[in-house]
Amino acid sequence: MLESLFLGALIAAAAVEAAQPGAVKPVAAPMRDLTWGQLNFLHTTDTHAWLSGHFLEPSFSADWGDYISFSQHMRKLADDKGADLLLIDTGDRIEGSGIYDSSIPKGLYQYDIYAQQKIDLITTGNHELYKAYSIDMEHNTTIPNFKENYITSNLDYIDPKTGKRVPQAQRYRKFKTKNLGINIVSFGFLFDFTGNANNSIVQPVADTVKEDWFQEAIKEKPDLFVVIGHVGVRMEEFRTVFKAIRKEDWDTPIAFFGGHLHIRDAVSYDSKSLAIASGRYLETIGWMSIDGIVKKQPKDDENEEVEIKKGPTFTRKYIDNNLYGMYYHTGLNETTFPTKEGQKTSKMIENARKTLNLGHRYGCAPRDLWMTRAPYPGKDSIYTWLEEEVLPDVVVNKDRKDKPRLAIANTGGIRFDVFKGPFTRDDTFTVSPFTSGFRYVPDVPYEIAAKVIGLLNSQSRIFVAGLPDTRQLTIPQLMYPRPKYLDETEAETEVDTEVGTVEQVEDETEARLELRGMDASGDNDGIFGGYTTKDDISKDGDDTVHKPIDFYSVPNCIQAEIGFPEEGKPKTVDLVFLDFLQPWMIPALKFSGGDYSAKDIEPYMEGTLTDKLANWIGDNWKDECK
Repeated sequence: MLESLFLGALIAAAAVEAAQPGAVKPVAAPMRDLTWGQLNFLHTTDTHAWLSGHFLEPSFSADWGDYISFSQHMRKLADDKGADLLLIDTGDRIEGSGIYDSSIPKGLYQYDIYAQQKIDLITTGNHELYKAYSIDMEHNTTIPNFKENYITSNLDYIDPKTGKRVPQAQRYRKFKTKNLGINIVSFGFLFDFTGNANNSIVQPVADTVKEDWFQEAIKEKPDLFVVIGHVGVRMEEFRTVFKAIRKEDWDTPIAFFGGHLHIRDAVSYDSKSLAIASGRYLETIGWMSIDGIVKKQPKDDENEEVEIKKGPTFTRKYIDNNLYGMYYHTGLNETTFPTKEGQKTSKMIENARKTLNLGHRYGCAPRDLWMTRAPYPGKDSIYTWLEEEVLPDVVVNKDRKDKPRLAIANTGGIRFDVFKGPFTRDDTFTVSPFTSGFRYVPDVPYEIAAKVIGLLNSQSRIFVAGLPDTRQLTIPQLMYPRPKYLDETEAETEVDTEVGTVEQVEDETEARLELRGMDASGDNDGIFGGYTTKDDISKDGDDTVHKPIDFYSVPNCIQAEIGFPEEGKPKTVDLVFLDFLQPWMIPALKFSGGDYSAKDIEPYMEGTLTDKLANWIGDNWKDECK
């Protein structure tokens, strides 16, 4: 793939402003071209309400309005080429930014802003399902916004008026593309999620593919199957769908679009399929192209046959959400790029941010605090900061403040880094977006309570009766690690190319990405730190050429010792934990030798971790802004 070294020309051009006031300006870097095919896709996933873009990261400071402008220009390019372009979204659109989390009710502005984009295929993520409220909002707002484009193959809704179980949206969609008339059958899956609220039902994927409607759909003989899903591309659920389709139809190309794990990744299940995951937080816009699609039906009523090509051929790229890159891929500039619809949406975002007071400053961070770019434990780790500074100050019950306590939080409850400088109301939600409160088991013998953290941090292969999968406790990037590469050419794995299965070598795995960063200073070559993705296709999948950033693993949970005597250990402690951890606590206590049940768990104090975090920063960092 040719790299276009247009960097000097861009730097010499007029300064480009980020879409949202107060966001850092985008930066230019060497670029890789996109490859167009007959059918092309733009893909977002796990946006988690980051519709404002990234205020402190130049690589990702474009907003949802810029993406709308970009997609409109790309659609025109497709029309000019006589090709087709489809937009895909694979869920987790909520929980993660003040645009959604700070309004009352939640999503007051987010749903309307998101709906300004014209998405061709869209489905549900697990975050849309944690609360009955958000499930209702999907059913009554998002699905009507996108109508027949919304697909949920294995998700049902409990109608509050009738109490009956109905499909959340249509099970699959059949349609023809605009320009080439490519016949597509599409499905929309969610992984086998069990944490959903009781007004929804998630059917296991393995059961869904046995349903009569699915078996009939895969007999349709389309030109292409498109499977979208809130599923990691290496998770078993996608392989189950792939095998079910291939059992009936061995040669029709299949395009998979996944998500959930917050990574850039791609895997080919066989020579006629490609699966892509496109990151998170509006950092990444995924690109897939397919050429050589063989039309199985006449082009029109006059039985005109289309040209038959050899194929299919798939390509993919991971596009940084950077205005410079968008200009490059569209051939436009600061003046010609914005569209009326894009500018309208950017203004909607700006107005929502002002109304929600998301720029309110609690204090200023004295240093960067990283989730995975610094080792844990360590002074630059956000988890060490929480463990040593925040939790000891905020985990206090005034009636039990003299009781020693162990406070446990899961690392997956923290979703973003803290950057040196102003810490705003919006930042509290990007760092800690969940409504997790604090619960506890009082007066637990220390020798029992001290064993719990080890069990929570155990690998998933360690079986404890009644203990849910501990992978759910950590950050998404570590839930399903991929095989660790020994060098550029040799992987310590065994791959079955027929179905794309991967046998992982024990203790030789690594997480896939948190390889992004705000360092845009670069060197003389103009290359700065950012995503440097290696997937099963190649190591040049990123559209922007970056220098690699270090990645360090983190445990599932962290623990703070609070109110302990200066010497020795207490006889008993209050075992305090985020309420998200409750399903794990009783089994872990029982395995540690304690005779406890859910009746022993009580609320510890009022407020959520997000509230406590904002208060702590206001108390401890307010002077740093001077």
